[in-house]
Amino acid sequence: MTATLPSNTEAVEPAERPRRCAEPGGILWESVGMVTFSFTTGSAFLLQTMEPSIAAVVDKHSTFRTDPIGRGLRSLASVMMWVYADEESLLEVERLRELHSTLDAVDENGVRHTALSSGPWAWVLLTGVYAYSVGEKYFGTHKDAPDAEAMYEEMKQLMRGFKVAEKEIPPTYAEFETFFANKIEEQLDTNIVARDFLTGVRRPAPPLGTPKVLRPVWNALINPIGYLQYLSVVGTLPEAARRKLGVTWTRRQEAQLRIFGRVVALTVPLLPERLRYFPIAYEARRLERDKQRLRKVIDIRPI
Repeated sequence: MTATLPSNTEAVEPAERPRRCAEPGGILWESVGMVTFSFTTGSAFLLQTMEPSIAAVVDKHSTFRTDPIGRGLRSLASVMMWVYADEESLLEVERLRELHSTLDAVDENGVRHTALSSGPWAWVLLTGVYAYSVGEKYFGTHKDAPDAEAMYEEMKQLMRGFKVAEKEIPPTYAEFETFFANKIEEQLDTNIVARDFLTGVRRPAPPLGTPKVLRPVWNALINPIGYLQYLSVVGTLPEAARRKLGVTWTRRQEAQLRIFGRVVALTVPLLPERLRYFPIAYEARRLERDKQRLRKVIDIRPI
């Protein structure tokens, strides 16, 4: 079976592509660039690998097994471009679409999958909606939880910037929640890509080029980080996805994740902005403030 939008969803005309993927001052602008964002990107990627077409293409083309750190840094930098690169965000989208345009794979059943297929391409962005929502639950640093509908409207702009087909975008956040739950139950499943990714989450491979003599040192140092990463990835998955993956989640692990999340939520706001945000986000936010100050001076100039 294939998950579809709720039956009351009416067909809509293609929306005009926005000038940029996200707007300064919005919910995504304030949140995506924060270091806490990285705690839920793993669960989003895992949900993507459970989608059959994505799994087939990732299995054949991704470097997540051989260069997990490099792949993660490249992906994170790309996401920062989507939100903080103004009109250049659309150029980043075109770069990604060109990169993925030739990626395909044939699965064990002889079915051919392509990276830019309408549904899978949308699913990559839709997992981000979930990751943002669950990230606020565990790691949120806001005193007041952001409005889910407002966040989703911004995500819809981002999806249109990505040329996601309008038919693949649930009109409201409530309809997204229904679609998301149905997608997990009806279409997602475990596979070798998802299992390998989970293994790598718990025991990340060293950076490319690490000498063999230093690998035991890496393993010793990375073990506690790997455990926190595993908690963050598995703990922020929907229960239905954990069940399909066959992974257990205990009350003790839930308590550990909540404690970790609470520590993050209390300490991150105390950090200087340069440390709270990833570099691209920090510089974009600083530039935007400079532009606003210039605007104020221009507005009060003698004429």
